[in-house]
Amino acid sequence: MTLVKRIFLQREYGVAALLLLMIAVVTAVDHNFLSRQNFLDILMATVPVAIVACGLTFVIVLGEIDISVGSLLGLTAVVLGLLTSLDHAKQPVVVGVAAVLVLGTFVGLVNGVLVVFGRVPSIIVTLGMLTALKGLMVILMNGENIQNLPDSVRFLGTGTLVGVPIPLLVAAVVIAFSAGLAVYTPLGRRLYAAGSNPHAAELAGLSVRGLKLFAFTYTGFLTAVAALVTAPRLSVIEDSAGKDLELMVVTAVVVGGTSLSGGRGTIAGSLLAAILLGSVSTALIFLKFSAATYWERAIQGGFILAAVLVDHLARRDGETP
Repeated sequence: MTLVKRIFLQREYGVAALLLLMIAVVTAVDHNFLSRQNFLDILMATVPVAIVACGLTFVIVLGEIDISVGSLLGLTAVVLGLLTSLDHAKQPVVVGVAAVLVLGTFVGLVNGVLVVFGRVPSIIVTLGMLTALKGLMVILMNGENIQNLPDSVRFLGTGTLVGVPIPLLVAAVVIAFSAGLAVYTPLGRRLYAAGSNPHAAELAGLSVRGLKLFAFTYTGFLTAVAALVTAPRLSVIEDSAGKDLELMVVTAVVVGGTSLSGGRGTIAGSLLAAILLGSVSTALIFLKFSAATYWERAIQGGFILAAVLVDHLARRDGETP
């Protein structure tokens, strides 16, 4: 295989090169793009996508999909607010954290059970879950924003440890754990084996059903973790929490090199793509593009179409992208 073709197929390298190229171009126009504060802002904006992408990478590696993560993040944020807000239940932060983690894990498990045992396509299951969770969030909020979050809750989104923001520390732990799980554990190897050839994996004694249950449940848990460190960043929780997150996460995972047909994908690739996508809006502003939001959506759409095309061409040529 030629070097160019190998780079073409290993999309992690392509995403890294594209990210570096974008940084170089924007910095040439405005050197403030590389300022510490701007870099920190981009990373903070990337946190929820990066955390959830760690779980969704495993789901897509197994040939499934989960588009309910945005609504789940919104619902868990609302539950955190209602339980801990000084205007509502006034519960200790530990109660709110525990409830959010349990809820996220439970929803992920339900998605997995419906896909594995109900034999319903994951796109249908998670589309239905997306709609149900959105409806429940609207009912719980009753048309009002959630305000007066206690300082102990706000600390999860705005606090620092050893000078590093809590959300970045949590994201780093999640990424390191997920990458280690994928690369260095038998569970990780089984995930990729089951995604590459489910029938052969079953014959080899692997529980494909159990692996899918794990992937969906883990994604639900990580979505709850993302809610804990992103929702409290603002003093108000609105009904827009989690909006469009599913689009960003799926795009990051696919653009980062995870094959839609299953069997291949890396946490590193998903992380690089998440940073790339999170940088687009800021880059457009520094480049003085008008209507940056619309350009950002168009570019994101172009990224995912290009990734799907690469995936298709690689499979047609008999290679695993």
